[in-house]
Amino acid sequence: MGSTNGSHEELMSRLVDSVKQISKLSNSKGFFGRIQGDLLRRITLLSPFFEELIDISVALNQEQLSGFEVLRIALDSSLDLFRSVNGGSKLLQIFHRGSVMQKFHDVTVEIEAALTQIPYDKFEVSEEVREQVQLLHFQFKRATERQEDYDLQLSHDLAIAEGVVDPDPEILKRLSQELQLSTIDELKKESHAIHEYFLSYDGDPDDCFQRMSSLLKKLVDCATVESSEPDASTGSKSISRHRSPVIPEYFRCPISLELMKDPVIVSTGQTYERSSIQKWLDAGHKTCPKSQETLLHSGLTPNYVLKSLIALWCESNGIELPQNQGSHRTTRPGGGGGSSSSDCDRAFVLALLEKLDNGTTEQQRAAAGELRLLAKRNADNRVCIAEAGAIPRLVELLSSPDPRTQEHSVTALLNLSINEGNKGAIVDAGAITDIVEVLKNGSMEARENAAATLFSLSVVDENKVAIGAAGAIQALISLLEEGTRRGKKDAATAIFNLCIYQGNKSRAIKGGIVDPLTRLLKDAGGGMVDEALAILAILSTNQEGKGAIGEADTIPVLVEIIRTGSPRNRENAVAILWYLCIGNMERLNVAREVGADVALKELTENGTDRAKRKAASLLEIIQQLEGVVISTVP
Repeated sequence: MGSTNGSHEELMSRLVDSVKQISKLSNSKGFFGRIQGDLLRRITLLSPFFEELIDISVALNQEQLSGFEVLRIALDSSLDLFRSVNGGSKLLQIFHRGSVMQKFHDVTVEIEAALTQIPYDKFEVSEEVREQVQLLHFQFKRATERQEDYDLQLSHDLAIAEGVVDPDPEILKRLSQELQLSTIDELKKESHAIHEYFLSYDGDPDDCFQRMSSLLKKLVDCATVESSEPDASTGSKSISRHRSPVIPEYFRCPISLELMKDPVIVSTGQTYERSSIQKWLDAGHKTCPKSQETLLHSGLTPNYVLKSLIALWCESNGIELPQNQGSHRTTRPGGGGGSSSSDCDRAFVLALLEKLDNGTTEQQRAAAGELRLLAKRNADNRVCIAEAGAIPRLVELLSSPDPRTQEHSVTALLNLSINEGNKGAIVDAGAITDIVEVLKNGSMEARENAAATLFSLSVVDENKVAIGAAGAIQALISLLEEGTRRGKKDAATAIFNLCIYQGNKSRAIKGGIVDPLTRLLKDAGGGMVDEALAILAILSTNQEGKGAIGEADTIPVLVEIIRTGSPRNRENAVAILWYLCIGNMERLNVAREVGADVALKELTENGTDRAKRKAASLLEIIQQLEGVVISTVP
C-alpha cells in the first residue's frame, strides 16, 4: 500500500509541476491572447487541489488514478501548445488559426473529460478548494460547448494585405500590432521562426512559405517607412546620426563579424555574408563554418527578409544603408551577357544534376527538392534549369522508390511546366505515362501535384489526347473521390480541361465520374460546387453524359442552384438543365414540379447574358408544357 500511495503522490507532484510550468509562461497577446489566457488561468487554479491531495496522502482506486493520468496527459498537451504559440511563427499561426483554435478546444475537452472522471467531491479537501474545482469544471464544460469565432477585422486585414500589392499602411499597422510584429526585434524573431519551421518541415513549403515571406516583407517595409518619417526634433535626429550603435549579433556575418550587406543562406540554414561564405567555399571547404555540419550542396539562397530587417535597422539608427552587391547575378545561358533577375547559378544546377545521376538516395532527394524550390521561385530559374538538362533526369526519378524523391520530382516538373517552352520538353521526355503512374500510386501529395502537372500540360491541345489515352481520367476520378480538398480541386481542374476533347468526355463518363460529381454538387459545404458544375456542364453536351446526368437525380439541386447560386454557377446550372430537358418530356415534368419556372423567370431578369438566353428558352418550353397539361384537364 505504501508503494501505491507513493506512486499516487508522484503523480500528484507531476501534476503540480505541470501547472507550475504552465503558470510561468507569459500569456500571448493579440489574436490568441484571450483564449490562451482563459485556459492558462483555469489550469493554474487547479494547483491548490493537487497540493491538498498530496498533503492528505490520498489513496486512489484504479478509476480515479486513470482520471488523473488523463488529466496529466491533457496538461502536458496544454504546455506543448502554449510553448508552440509563444515561441513559433506568428504568421504561420495566423494563417492556420482555425487549426490552432481547434487545438485549444481539444485540450479544453480533454481536461473537462478528465475532471468528469475524477470524483473531486468525494476527496477530503477543504470546502473552498472543492467549490473552486467545481466552478472550474463548470467553466471547462461551458468552454467545450463554445467554439471561438474568427476575428472578422483580422480576416479582412489579412485578405487585403495579401491580395493587394501596395496595401493601406493603416491595415499593415493594425496587423503588426495584432501579431506583435512592430519592432525590429519582433520582426527578426519572426524571420528566424519562419526559417526554423521550414528547415524542420517535412512537407511541401511552397505556397505557405511564399505567403508568409511576402506578408513579412510588407510588414518590414511598412515598419521601414514608419521609422524613416522625420522626427519632431531635428536636433535629436542629428544626435542619433552621430552615435555608434552596437550592431545586433544576428546582423553580423559569423565569419567576418561585420554587418551583412548581402546575406545568403547555406544548406544548413545558417546565414552568412555572400562574399565571406563564397571565399570559404572557394577554398574547398565542405562544411558550414558555424555548425560544422556537412553542406548538402554549395548553393546560396538570398535571405531577403533579413536583408530588409538590416535595412530597417540602418534607417532607424541613421546609418548609411549597405549597397546592394550585384556580383552574384548570373547571365542566362546563351544570352548576351545582360544581367538576369535569376538567382539560379548554372554551375549549382549542374552540381544538383550530378547528384540526381550518381548520388545516394538522400542526395537525390535533397537535390530534387532544391530544383523544385528553384523552379518555383521565378521564370528565369525555370529556363536555366531546363537548359541545363534537368527535365529527363526528373522524369526518370518519377519512378524512384523513395516517396519524397518522387514528390519532389513531380512537383519540380509542375513548376517547370509553367514555362510554355518546357511543356513540350516534358512531354518529349516521356513524362506523361510516368506522371499518370504517380497519380495512381504515389503519396497523396505526389498524386495532387501529378494532377496539377497534367492540367498544366493539357493546356496544349495535342497533349489532351495523349494524357487521356495514358489512363489519366480514371486516376483523376479516384483523386476526386479520395483526395484532400486541394487534391479534389487539382483533379477537377485537370478533368475539366481534358474533357474539352470529345474523346475524354466518353472516358470520364464510362469511368463513372457523374456519381462523385453529383455528390460534390449536393454537398454545399464541401467547397466543390463550382468545379462539379463546370465539369457537368461540359459533359452535358455529350449524349452519353446527358443520359448519365439525367439518371443521377440532379434536377432538384440544379433548380436550387439556379435559385440561390452565384452568377457563374447559375449559368452553368441552367445550361445543364437545358441540355437535360430539351426533347425529354419526363425531365421537363420533374423540373416543373420542383419549381423551375419561378427560378427561370427570375434568372431571365437577373442572370448573365448566356444564362438569360438558356433560361428564356427553357421557360418557354415549360410554359408550353403547362398549357398542354391544363388543356387536357377535364
